[in-house]
Amino acid sequence: MTDPHPATRGRRAVLRGLAAASLAQAVPNAALAQSAWPAGPVRFIVPFPAGSGTDLNARLVGERLSAALGVPVVVDNRPGADGSIAAEAAARSKPDGQTVFVTSNSTHASNLALRRKLPYDPVKDFAPVTLLGTAPLLVLVHPSLPIRTIPEFNMTNVSYKGNPQAIADLAAGQVQAMFCDAGTALPQVQGARVRALAVTSLARSPSVPDLPTVAESGLPGYEMVAWFAVFLPAGTPEPIVTALNQKIVDIVRSPEFRAKTGPGADWAPGTPQQLAAFVDAEIAKWKRVVAQAKIEVE
Repeated sequence: MTDPHPATRGRRAVLRGLAAASLAQAVPNAALAQSAWPAGPVRFIVPFPAGSGTDLNARLVGERLSAALGVPVVVDNRPGADGSIAAEAAARSKPDGQTVFVTSNSTHASNLALRRKLPYDPVKDFAPVTLLGTAPLLVLVHPSLPIRTIPEFNMTNVSYKGNPQAIADLAAGQVQAMFCDAGTALPQVQGARVRALAVTSLARSPSVPDLPTVAESGLPGYEMVAWFAVFLPAGTPEPIVTALNQKIVDIVRSPEFRAKTGPGADWAPGTPQQLAAFVDAEIAKWKRVVAQAKIEVE
């Protein structure tokens, strides 16, 4: 049945035309938001120094991402304050996909439990992209220290900006013990410059199968693993988040990438939603641990 009023038919025709024009414009714009990225070199901000586990993983991913995108990927190391310096810089960066934050437990889980005030919010200030993976830590001592098991072990904390400097001092005998990611620690262990007492994962690591876990060495249920993940500043357009996620997931799942990575890592890339849920769980875990252990918050 047709509308008998020509004016009404005219208005409806105009509205249909406007709706069609809007839809036609929206589709190219959505495609443009993704196709225009990246607009130039991509910067990876890393909260630890060169040679650290997080840095090495960032460089492995960045090298392959550069080839996939056809633009340089530059690693910007900003160590200090348990990663807070780098996290703040990343959070305040323009949300255009040109600045990426490659980080770990410190900035997005433990800092929130250990510090009363942070210059960034690990949840509100970042858009999750993907988890890269996890890795156990090794409990190390200098060979001169007469300790060979976890029950004999105790320590006083000395802060370092990153593991490369700390393990160099350990090997030189300037400090006597440390917890260190497997990738950084194993060359020193294999060279007999430091001695490993245990691994911090709940199960023994395939990289060091003869090394007992802390849990089986007198602390049942103990588990502490490092994890590595990729974030963008909050407000980054969804097509860019999706595109970066897909590129990095493809890279990390490739046999070529796995063949290049060091020992100890368990690579497990996934969706932004999975990373967001993982971070929420890690934040809750660290708050619980700090409260139960009555650790003094800075």
